[in-house]
Amino acid sequence: MNFVFDEQQNLLKATIRDYAEHKFMPFADKLDKSQEFSLDTFQNMAKLGLTGLGIPVDYGGSGGDEVCVAIACEEIARACASTADILVSHLCLCTKPIFMFGNESQQKKYVKLLTSGDMIGCFAITEAEAGCDVSAIKSTAVRQGEYYILNGTKIFITNGNVCDLAVVFANIPALGNRGMTAFIVEKGLKGFNKGKKYDKLGMRGATNADLIFEDCRIPIENRLGDEGQGLKICLTALDYGRIGIAAQALGITQAILEKSIEYSKTRKQFGVPIWQNQAISWMIADISTRLEAARLLTCKAAFIADQGESFSVNAAMAKLTASELCMDASIQGIQIFGGYGYIMESPMQRYFRDAKLTTICEGTSEVQRILISRSILA
Repeated sequence: MNFVFDEQQNLLKATIRDYAEHKFMPFADKLDKSQEFSLDTFQNMAKLGLTGLGIPVDYGGSGGDEVCVAIACEEIARACASTADILVSHLCLCTKPIFMFGNESQQKKYVKLLTSGDMIGCFAITEAEAGCDVSAIKSTAVRQGEYYILNGTKIFITNGNVCDLAVVFANIPALGNRGMTAFIVEKGLKGFNKGKKYDKLGMRGATNADLIFEDCRIPIENRLGDEGQGLKICLTALDYGRIGIAAQALGITQAILEKSIEYSKTRKQFGVPIWQNQAISWMIADISTRLEAARLLTCKAAFIADQGESFSVNAAMAKLTASELCMDASIQGIQIFGGYGYIMESPMQRYFRDAKLTTICEGTSEVQRILISRSILA
């Protein structure tokens, strides 16, 4: 593995940083306060090719690899974490599994619509009694002729209230405990309804809602993969999603670090800039060091994924390290700002609220530790 980005990756990083600073950063606070999905922002990502990053050009994508996806997610999150969260759900959790597990017809029909931004995608696994334990879902899909009859409710679905297409997981009762199966469900199907939108603590511009299926007839050609293959598809998508969330946490942390450095150089106490206080300078040193370590873990997970090798444990390590750093850095950032960090006009309060979700989504920190420890001890 090369520890230095190549010319293409450096160009991508610089391009997205410049674009995000002009197109995403100025509206981050507004989206946070309004809790509204910005179609303009999503379409801007599509125009830049971000909604197709990591997908081959032949399928309508922008090319690039998983390292490029991680670079993009970090740079976007540095400007607006909500926008990065929208992209992770759309690209890593929806487009990627259709590209990887879909048949040729599904790839031609849906992947190009998703990569172009003509469709907004989401990933629907979570239920009231099935959060981290995805095997506990209660949704069912019963085969009737050339259709599956889908019933169930999915909760906390990112992009749920605005999605045009959802990758949905349900159990086929006849297959018993091996019946989890994935389906591609389009907006507008009878029996597919969108429920309440959630009032969230952070990532408020990435809207979440319930998806409700009541005798929803899914054509057999919209089954993703084989019957009973749903758990594999779900776990694979979550592995890619964890790299995306790790990169998202890196972006938030990078923003915290930059704001903290800037503030510590201009804020004076006892006649000198506060960075000259060792307590402050060491906080910044610790954040910077841990950020570099988390970035290396994230890039390693993405690199291994690009080699076609198993990267589940690497993704878990990256996500655990980056998300917990992000939460710690947000607390330290508020501390560095002092009273100014605790008022709602400060950017630190948004970073703090956004950071928390990175330790929860795509599997909590506790779940990541279970995955890592089992790989070592089993």
